[in-house]
Amino acid sequence: MKIIVVADTHKDFEIYNEVVEKNPADYYIHLGDGVNEFADVAKLHPDKAFVFVKGECDFCTASSKQLLKLGKCRIFCAHGHEQDVTSGLDIIVEEAKTADCNILLYGHTHVYRAEKIDGIYVMNPGSLGSPRGKNAPSYGVLEINEDGQVNMKIVAY
Repeated sequence: MKIIVVADTHKDFEIYNEVVEKNPADYYIHLGDGVNEFADVAKLHPDKAFVFVKGECDFCTASSKQLLKLGKCRIFCAHGHEQDVTSGLDIIVEEAKTADCNILLYGHTHVYRAEKIDGIYVMNPGSLGSPRGKNAPSYGVLEINEDGQVNMKIVAY
């Protein structure tokens, strides 16, 4: 199973739509701060499976976190602002562990990372719309095989 993970598109419809069009996947997860372009891209691709969690800049009724069961994995998805990820990952990692998840996806910092923390695969895809530091715009690719093995990759746009 292949999952494309994006966050913080911040009104950049074009780049988000291009990522979706050029990357066939089973799921497309948007981790917030881009509700308008998320809705527009999802409308253009009704045949694709989309998931969205809202960030602090999204004014909508969507939830700020979601738990997904995909294959043999449980995935905790959050934007990360409510868990104060800019100060560290302790809170959000503990929340994922409490929810019995083995994958944690978050955004908010606009800085990509992919690592394993306390037995949990942790990915922040960075930002497609406004990356920070000297980072290029980026997104994540999450692959889960039938045995539940996980592979994470950050892709510079």
